[in-house]
Parts: sequence; structure tokens; C-alpha cells
Amino acid sequence: MLPSDIYSQPTALDPVLDERTVLNIVRRHVGSCSAVTGIDETGGEARAYGIDDNLVLKVQRPHRRRPRTSLAKEAFFLHQLAAYPDIVVPHVLGYGRHDNIEYIVMRQMPGVPALTVELTGVQRLDVLHQLGRTLRRLHAIPQAPFYGSALFPGSRTQDAFVERVKANLAHAVQVVGDTPNLWQLEVSPAELAARVLAALPVSVDLVALHSNPGPVHTFVRPDSLEFVGLIDFGDAYISHPTLDLWRWRWPAERAAALAGYVADAPVSDDFMQAWKAVGMLADVLLIAYFPDRCEEAVRALTRSLHEL
Repeated sequence: MLPSDIYSQPTALDPVLDERTVLNIVRRHVGSCSAVTGIDETGGEARAYGIDDNLVLKVQRPHRRRPRTSLAKEAFFLHQLAAYPDIVVPHVLGYGRHDNIEYIVMRQMPGVPALTVELTGVQRLDVLHQLGRTLRRLHAIPQAPFYGSALFPGSRTQDAFVERVKANLAHAVQVVGDTPNLWQLEVSPAELAARVLAALPVSVDLVALHSNPGPVHTFVRPDSLEFVGLIDFGDAYISHPTLDLWRWRWPAERAAALAGYVADAPVSDDFMQAWKAVGMLADVLLIAYFPDRCEEAVRALTRSLHEL
């Protein structure tokens, strides 16, 4: 539900910082540190240097700069969340620039990415349930600071949200049209899209979102595989909360995240209408991009159509 990525300087050099530079930057914000212990580039846009056994220096890679990613935005979001210890996220020790290098210094997040461990069905659903509860708390924090910051793009009005859903539905219909043999519903993709748009709520609450709380950014304990928290807020934007709940692709996973989201308090009817619309969009894209999950997506869409 975001614009396509355009990298502003794709041919820029991407040097790995030498250890002396890394330690000099980190020492601006901590009392002491002794060694770089690892380098992680799995985030794509960023490079993270592990320092000792409890610190991280995160920098944005020059050739992967894009308008929607911002270390300043990540630092801003994490500072807002620092007042809520029940929302486990990295603790920022410092943000700034050093010789044109933009950076964040953080405490190392406990745990490992869910993507890197083998979760059984029950374990996976338990993690998603706790993730949903965490996202509910995250979305409930005061929004004035985010709306007052130019760092956060996205949909700040009902009309903007509807236009974004409309654009993504049009894209999904086009993609499915390229593989018509996969479509098994009685209604056409275009008719389904029209019904989804007609069912969108007339009132929505738009908040600052994580953007991608998927398996790479959801952390779990390596021993018990219990949910820990979230990392990487650099792509955050403002839109409807349901767009943070669909990043685990399969219908059962989204349902588990929703169950956690409503575990401590119910949501409004308008929220559920938006949830159904976004879920149906996700299922259409599932048919287009994951044909091996087509039957699962068709079943979910059929149920959703009866519920609209």
C-alpha cells in the first residue's frame, strides 16, 4: 500500500566503514566500546554494525536511499515509543551525522528475527497473536507528534486512504487478469474490487504504522520462540491500522494477528469493514503471486464476499 520504490542514487558507492570510524561514532553516545563484532546487511536499505555484545550502529546504504526510508524518522518513532516499556523496540542512544554519514546508535534488540527460526504452526500463531497485541498498543499512542512531523508520508484523510486502496485494487485486478486460469470465483476480479470499495467505511482512524512488521522485523526468543518485539521503523507512514496486520501473507496468519489485536479491547465496526477490505485485497494478491496458495485464498475470498 505504498508507492513503488525509486532509489535516488543507485550508482553511489557502498563502502563498509572501517572499525575505527564505527567506534568513533558510537563513542559519541556511549561511555566506551571496544570492537565491531559483526556486520548485518539483511535489511537491504541499511547496514548494521554490531559493537561488543550489546550495541548496534545503523547507517543507511548510499545506493539504497529512497524517499520513504529515513533514519531520522526511525529515531523519532523510537523516541516516542520509549515512554511505553510494554512495547519492546530498540532503545536509541543517539542519532546524528558524522562526515556525511547519517546514523542511529541503539541497544541491541534481544532475540532473533522470526524469519531465521523454524516455528511450528502453534508457535507461529502464538507469535502472531502477541504481535497483534503489540501493534494495538503501538497504534494507540498519541498521534499528534506524528501528524506534526513532515517525516511521515501516507494517507492523512479518508479520501486519501480510499484512493490508495482503489489504486492497489486496480493493480491487483490487472495482475490477476494476466493469469485468468487462477481465478476461481463466480464474480469477476473487477466486480470483486467494486464490492470491496463499496464496503469501505465512511470513517477511519489513521495512525502512524510500523509499515512492515513481518517475519524479518518480528523478533522472538531463540530458545522458547516466544514473541519479543519489533525492529526497523524507518519505513513508517500514516494510514489505516489494518495495513500493519497483513504483512504475514496467509489468511490464517492474518486472522491470528487480528485475534491478538482485539484481545484486550474490541474494535469498531468501521475498523472491521476496513479489515475485510484490506484482507480481500491481500487474498487477490495471494492468488496472483502465490498460485500454490490459490485454493486457500479463494476460500478466504468466498467467506469475505458473504460477509460484506
